[in-house]
Amino acid sequence: MSSTATEPIATTVQAVEAAHVLQTYKRQPVVFVRGEGVWLVADDGTRYLDLLSGIGVNVLGHAHPAMVAAVRDQVGTLVHTSNLFFHPFQGPLAEKLTKASGLERAFFCNSGAEAVEGCLKFARRFWYTAGTPRKQFIAFERGFSGRTMGALSTTWDAHYRDPFGPLVPEVRFVSNEDPDDLLAAVSDDTAAIIGEPIQGEGGVRPLPPQIVAAINKACGQTGALYIADEVQSGLGRTGHMFHFEALGLCPDLISVGKALGGGFPIGAVLVSARVAAAISAGDHGTTYGGNPLGCRTALAVLETLEGGLLDHVRRVGPVFAQALESLKAKHPMVVEVRGAGLMQGLVLDRDAAPVVPAALERGLIVNRTAERVVRMLPPYVITEAEIAEAITRLDAALTAVEGA
Repeated sequence: MSSTATEPIATTVQAVEAAHVLQTYKRQPVVFVRGEGVWLVADDGTRYLDLLSGIGVNVLGHAHPAMVAAVRDQVGTLVHTSNLFFHPFQGPLAEKLTKASGLERAFFCNSGAEAVEGCLKFARRFWYTAGTPRKQFIAFERGFSGRTMGALSTTWDAHYRDPFGPLVPEVRFVSNEDPDDLLAAVSDDTAAIIGEPIQGEGGVRPLPPQIVAAINKACGQTGALYIADEVQSGLGRTGHMFHFEALGLCPDLISVGKALGGGFPIGAVLVSARVAAAISAGDHGTTYGGNPLGCRTALAVLETLEGGLLDHVRRVGPVFAQALESLKAKHPMVVEVRGAGLMQGLVLDRDAAPVVPAALERGLIVNRTAERVVRMLPPYVITEAEIAEAITRLDAALTAVEGA
């Protein structure tokens, strides 16, 4: 595809997409052509400070040398073999993930939604193998698991669910604030409770302590498994490798995605030894999952985290949160700052939608979720100086929206 001297690339790109791409996304009118660290560069040369990192994906920022080197080398060596054979990278990646999580086994897939699908299947398989099949899943209000049919079934918002029913049966949603609602719902037919340690799409909502206690109590009383959906909060985002650690949760299964590949599509299901013992050859599979290129890239991400980047997140996370608190003190429309580490949300007293284009006009990328929340998931490599610059731009965007 090319554009003429009188037809900018942005115009051409948007026209071709309008004619040929299924219109499932409402895109912002910007065409990005390259990235550098926490910055994205548009076709016209405009630079944007990226506080979204591809919705929590580009944790090393853009064009990180470790990731570039791994991808370039592996593309020229071996990209795909299928899971009918061994290759050198899947085992070491599984070892790193299991050591970090405390769970003993890993299954590799291609995305966070696929990881959730795997968790749901393995939970039911566990009870089937035990000879006492359980069907029910307990999920939380405001929870978001993904858009495939199984993951969608444990996603709360009717806007996502209703057009695609009937979905997977035996899913019950409970309050994410009332522990008694959860305890009353869990029974001897509950296969698993699934919940995000911090709800992302639900408005950057950490699970409150009373719900954490209720999950632990319900699992202890009924034997129900707990699935920690760490697709958005996991792998360093909050300053912990997994945020369930900070809350005191003990998962039997963990879904992993987003950060794992730093931009390359790869996901994983992490499984406890007792659940793994119930899984047999042929119970689940995927053509591309755990391919050499994906695993080599994910290893580069994890090695960079281990090499000091996780410590950096722990240092700059509180700086970021405090800077956002200063915006709350200045702007009456900001009613709360929620989150942990580099997963933060500004809760407004109104719809947050106008903040997104106002920030974009000022060279800052954020997004809106749960209607009133400005969500921010910056790359882990962001510096204190870049945080200060981002706050200056977000301050101007909030001022513009307040004055509109």
